[in-house]
Amino acid sequence: MARTDRSRALPRVALVSCRALPLGDEDAPALLAACVAAGLDTEWLVWDDPAVDWTSYDLVVIRSTWDYPPRRDDFVAWAESVPRLANPADVIRWNTDKRYLRDLRQAGLPVVPTEWLAPGDDVVLPRSGEYVVKPAVGAGARDTARYRPEHAELAREHAHRMLAEGRQVMIQPYLAAVDEVGETGLLYLGDQYSHAIRKSALLTGPDPEVAGLYREEQVEPAEATSAERKVAELTLAAVPGGPDRLLYARVDLVRGPDGDPIVLEVELTEPSFFLASAPSTAADLFASAVVTAVTTPSRD
Repeated sequence: MARTDRSRALPRVALVSCRALPLGDEDAPALLAACVAAGLDTEWLVWDDPAVDWTSYDLVVIRSTWDYPPRRDDFVAWAESVPRLANPADVIRWNTDKRYLRDLRQAGLPVVPTEWLAPGDDVVLPRSGEYVVKPAVGAGARDTARYRPEHAELAREHAHRMLAEGRQVMIQPYLAAVDEVGETGLLYLGDQYSHAIRKSALLTGPDPEVAGLYREEQVEPAEATSAERKVAELTLAAVPGGPDRLLYARVDLVRGPDGDPIVLEVELTEPSFFLASAPSTAADLFASAVVTAVTTPSRD
């Protein structure tokens, strides 16, 4: 791509997506416009494009790379090859395997109870209540399904199929509050809390199949409670290396049986920001965080 002399003088930033979404997701136009307005020479690129010289960018920012789960090792190796990456490659390695939830639990954080299965393990399912079966490496709720006790055979087949593929499997209780009030996602951009969103229940039954990169979600703006803010910020403080290294983060919370917030997932790799449900300042906050990252010497 030809560039003017003026553009060469600007900090170069790559926003990174996947081949199915070469120009990013729904947030993409606003993020690109905000970065350009902030004085950044910014473009969308695909993470596994061999023609890209990642060393020519002052910062590479992962966004909608939602095709990585089947090739997680390749994706992590790519991340580790990029000189200036947000979020950092070691965070990407940690966060792209949901076994990070064990680390958070060990740190004393409230986390959805999870049973972990590795290839060769027996598949033991809950005897009562609804539960979710999903892969430890996954995105977009693909290969994820909700089961009741009468669906045990389907659930067992689902788990065995993933285990036979060499994948780690998670079994979690399905919390009733997800149907009642949904999930709350808290977004952090740079070192600031940006906004919160509410996601309606996504899983309705024993159907792990998803056409495309992700399940469609119903999202609306939300106001995070002080309890949710506290849990989210304690969670980010437990991320390896601390929260100061993060350009962006989304902490997804649900209400436990006692009504207190508990951690469902921590999205540090390729979270949607849901800008359509965010304040108009969110994209500018992202761009400001990118400018700070570009102009601050790397700590990694």
